[in-house]
Amino acid sequence: MIRRLTLGVCLAFAASSAMATAPVTLRDNPVDDDGQVTLGELFEGAGAAADIVIARRAGPTVVLDAAMVQSRAGQAGLVWTNPRGLRRVVVRQGGAGATPAATASTTASRPGETVEVLTFTRSLAAGDIVRPEDVAWTPVQAHRAPAGGPADAEEVIGLTARRALRSGTPVLARDLTQPQVIARNDLVQVSYVDQGLTLTITGRATRDAAVGEPVPIVNQQSGRTIEAIATAPGQAMVGPAAQTFRTASRR
Repeated sequence: MIRRLTLGVCLAFAASSAMATAPVTLRDNPVDDDGQVTLGELFEGAGAAADIVIARRAGPTVVLDAAMVQSRAGQAGLVWTNPRGLRRVVVRQGGAGATPAATASTTASRPGETVEVLTFTRSLAAGDIVRPEDVAWTPVQAHRAPAGGPADAEEVIGLTARRALRSGTPVLARDLTQPQVIARNDLVQVSYVDQGLTLTITGRATRDAAVGEPVPIVNQQSGRTIEAIATAPGQAMVGPAAQTFRTASRR
């Protein structure tokens, strides 16, 4: 009897331990229908934790910090290792009611009707980078919605403010730009990578550049100017890999 009881306890403990470390996979394009983002909408194999709400979506999309998602999943007994090294997770509105904010603003015209507009949740100084928590969808009167606003928060995350922007104001593409990673006269390390071969030189930038933008670099040894592609602060690239990087950075 004691042996059977011990075996039963061990099996129960093993089962609870397995549940506490259940591996899950992030869905390719997470969506939710009611504005409450659950673990089941984010992960395949969420099991009993599927209905746990970890975020709210007020507009067509919500951008979640990947570390927060990983932490909340862990608290619910789910293991997500984030194998792709994501920094953020975008959840979009699903179902028949999904309507981009830009479309809604152009079709809403009745008095008193409101639409969702992406706005800043904090004031930004010129040069500040827009983080996921810096923007949120806010209902406004349809006639006050700016034309051409972003339909997806993902479009502006990671961009830099061109000028000072106040909290609560709508997000507009003209107020943002790609973050500058190289400034004129900076010393830049330029790499040539092709089929396992890597060559590196140091040169001086002749103008400012953001990630993926071309930047002329003057070779300090030869005095020649090299047309490179900015890849990171103080880093640039030339050759076939540079063009591949530039194409990818535009997506």
